[in-house]
Parts: sequence; C-alpha cells; structure tokens
Amino acid sequence: MPTYASTANFDLSIDDIAEEAYERCGLQIRSGYDLQTARRSLNILLSEWANRGLNLWTIQLQEKTLPANTTSLAGTSLFGSNADDSQQIVDITDVVIRDSSNNDFAATSISRSTYFNFTTKTTSGRPTQYYFERTINPTLFLYPAADVAYTLKYYALVRMFDAGDYTNNAQIPFRFLPCMTAGLAYYISMKKSPDRLVALKQIYEDEFQRAAAQDGERTSLFLTPKTYFPSV
Repeated sequence: MPTYASTANFDLSIDDIAEEAYERCGLQIRSGYDLQTARRSLNILLSEWANRGLNLWTIQLQEKTLPANTTSLAGTSLFGSNADDSQQIVDITDVVIRDSSNNDFAATSISRSTYFNFTTKTTSGRPTQYYFERTINPTLFLYPAADVAYTLKYYALVRMFDAGDYTNNAQIPFRFLPCMTAGLAYYISMKKSPDRLVALKQIYEDEFQRAAAQDGERTSLFLTPKTYFPSV
C-alpha cells in the first residue's frame, strides 16, 4: 500500500527561495553577498508585482470615523496609527459610507479631473463619490462633504512586507511560490547568468500568468447594453 504525507504546509524561507533561484541560474550561493543581492532583487520583485496589480491577499478592511464637514482624509485619519502608515496603501478598491442607523451606502470612484472640476467641493450631504489621490502620502477626497458624522469603510490594497530576515517566509500564498522563485531566478540571471536570461524570463512570465489567473474573484459578469432613444 502506498504511504502518503499527512500534512499540507510546505513553504520556503527567503534563503530557500534564493538557493533555488541560484540553482536555476546554474550557480550556487558561495558568499554572504550572494544572499544579500538575492534579497535585494526579491524586494524589487515584490515592488514590480504591485505594478502588475497583485497583492490581492493583502487587502484589508478599514473603518475610520468621518466627522461632519469632512471633505478629505489623509494620514492617520485615513490609515494606521503612525504618520507614515498611509504610505502602505497601493490602492482603494471599495468605499462604503455607514450612517448612524448602521445602513451602508456605496460610494463610486471618480477621476481627478472630475473631482477637480466640481465647482463647490464643500456641498453638504452624504458622500456618494470619492477620488483617491495616489501620492506618496495619499489622500481620499469625498464628495459631497459629510453633512453629519458617518463611518467610512473601505478596502485598502496595501503593499507586501519586505523579505526581511533570511529565515523569514515570504508573505505570499503557497500558490505564488513557483512564480516568486522563477521571478527571482530571472532577476539574478540579469546580473550573473545573462546566457539564461531569455529562458528564465519566459518561465517567469508563464508562472506569473498561471498564478495571477487564480488570484481573483470568481463571480458572474453580466453586461447589459444601454438603450438610447433619440428624440424625434
């Protein structure tokens, strides 16, 4: 009779990922600098993933007090408890305004130009629209300005933690371990194995597409055409 493992907790530490990446480049880690440059490349890779729209597993539900007459939130009023915590926000995906009766009302996202062209930004009412300014210290602008106190609820897409110590595990689902390892191998090949660059890049892109395809919400999509009746 075959014998099977009774656990499903396989994971790789940062040094394990680096070692696997070096081996894919036909190399071995020989010095502390080899490990240091691999960790630096890994942190750059995590930043590149943010540009690809990843970090879905780092979405956090936030609740903040929205005082009356508020037109914008920034700093600790928007996220976290320290002055620079809001820099962790990559994007905001959904915003809900909760009133004193615990009723939730969705707010829709608008562009910078739309918000900028509002004539009177202090118009009072329940906020129904928002513009998220993605600067280093981001700001969430609301329109109209809150007429009474509300509770602001939103989902923040925050950046992943750095690699940190070599004994750490990467802050990713296990499904992304092949993608991360392939990506690091590609990054290392730029510096140490340029002859394998093209092949490792292709493997990385393939692994990324497979992982990204599984990292989404599986919901039905309904498209309804808009009917237009011209005046006669």
